[in-house]
Amino acid sequence: MKQHPLLAAALACLLTATAALAAEAPRVVTRDGRHALLVDGKPFLILGAQAHNSSNYPAALKPVWDAARDLKANTVLMPVAWEQVEPEEGRFDFSFVDTLVREARQQGKRLVILWFGTWKNTSAQYTPAWVKLDPKRFPFNVDRDGVANYSLSPFGQETLKADKRAFVALMGHLKKIDADQRTVLMVQVENEVGTYGLVRDFGPAAQAAFEQPVPAAVLARQKPKLAASGTWREVYGDYADEYFHAWAIARYIGEIAAAGRAVYDLPMYVNNALRNPLEQPPKPWNKDFASGGPTWDVIDIYKAAAPALDIVSPDIYSPESEQVNANLRLFQRPDNPLWIPEIGTKPSYARLLYAMLGRGAIGVSPFGIDYFNYSNHPLGSTATDKSLVEPFEPVYRMFAPIQRQWAQWAFEGRTRGAGEGDDRKPQQLDFPGWTAKLTYRLGSFGEPAWGGEFAKPAAGTEQPSGGAAIAQIGTDEFLVIGQRVRVRMEPAEGTRGFQLRVEQGHYDAQGRWVMERVWNGDQVDYGLNLPAQPVMLKVRMARPR
Repeated sequence: MKQHPLLAAALACLLTATAALAAEAPRVVTRDGRHALLVDGKPFLILGAQAHNSSNYPAALKPVWDAARDLKANTVLMPVAWEQVEPEEGRFDFSFVDTLVREARQQGKRLVILWFGTWKNTSAQYTPAWVKLDPKRFPFNVDRDGVANYSLSPFGQETLKADKRAFVALMGHLKKIDADQRTVLMVQVENEVGTYGLVRDFGPAAQAAFEQPVPAAVLARQKPKLAASGTWREVYGDYADEYFHAWAIARYIGEIAAAGRAVYDLPMYVNNALRNPLEQPPKPWNKDFASGGPTWDVIDIYKAAAPALDIVSPDIYSPESEQVNANLRLFQRPDNPLWIPEIGTKPSYARLLYAMLGRGAIGVSPFGIDYFNYSNHPLGSTATDKSLVEPFEPVYRMFAPIQRQWAQWAFEGRTRGAGEGDDRKPQQLDFPGWTAKLTYRLGSFGEPAWGGEFAKPAAGTEQPSGGAAIAQIGTDEFLVIGQRVRVRMEPAEGTRGFQLRVEQGHYDAQGRWVMERVWNGDQVDYGLNLPAQPVMLKVRMARPR
């Protein structure tokens, strides 16, 4: 049958628009101080799985895909090492990248590439042998006595030139193989930079720069200051060495990132090993963290010196809830999206996903999601089999079908979340017009005030394991996701209201709500008692007429 010309034209326009949307590059956008990672033109929530550092070889990929599939991750974070792609200077080998991207598409996973270049965990481990073996050309940081440190200097001009050339080649190759399909979403530039045991480089080039005036871009952002202008010591006093080192490293990374983005414009970020977030105000460096890394107190220096980076992100390996929540607050800023590319794999971290995703993080990724017979315990779990992912999988399972919608709600400021604190105390999440009150260690029936069995902590709650993430999807309607927590939805102080209807259900592949049962009677008389396995509830509140 002959197609009507107007219908054919409309169809052609639709196909063109669809193709253009699919070809749109991933990017980070900001609105009203909130952020989203746009993928194919819409907010995307990264439910990540980061592989082990040495799983960046074709033969090592199957255990990664198996673990990511069991976790229900939508994105895999994978290292690409400088030594791997440029084993001989000027000769590039991107065969692993080709295999990685091809297999990721076969697995239905997106990718975040981790560039292990000049620095990986502050060291030169992943640089090519021809870099490691030529310290005259590729200098290391040196101390006040001129003794070389283990970490490469950010003032090594040949190092910067070579790293930048390799990174640009990588970005050019990614553009060649992936610009149409957009499998790769973001790129991490270097890894956990800074130096342990040395506050900064004291080499001649570094010392000459240290004695110069602080750049205006840094002065405009980084405080406190002892003087409005001057050298680093004159302006920042006891903080000068650390701040200078942060500026030097950020400037180095920023130049690499800018050159890479000029070739293929993907979102880029840096990650960091954290300093104590509870030390307020922060004390000058005292060999207690990696000096010069993008810790929370120098985010402004990184923003000033490396504008090509979209995000400064925390790697969270301290499971204490107070530390975790403090880091989330410090890294989530109007000028900095919350993206957690590494968390430990101990089961205690799983409940904290609710706090991270509820706060509006663009994504989160446990580290070492990989059935490689290796464990980074005590930072992570001792498990290397499927039990490794079991604490996290139920949470990912809840968010996976709605990751696009959740990302949109978060971008609109509609989401809140909390993980059970180590103190086991009640928590409160405030929404326009309504409040969610969270309590832990309670059974599914009755009140502790009744005494006896009702007053005893519920079985299975010996360790903190509860949490909830809540989205206000309408003026008086909420989506509640969580486990091992009692949630009471109440009107905001000074107002009246009540719970009208509670449905347990899920969203189907088309994003439609599928009701499984209505909670009533015992199930709502004592709050909404979410069981050990996560559930999803749609809660409708109402106001008296």
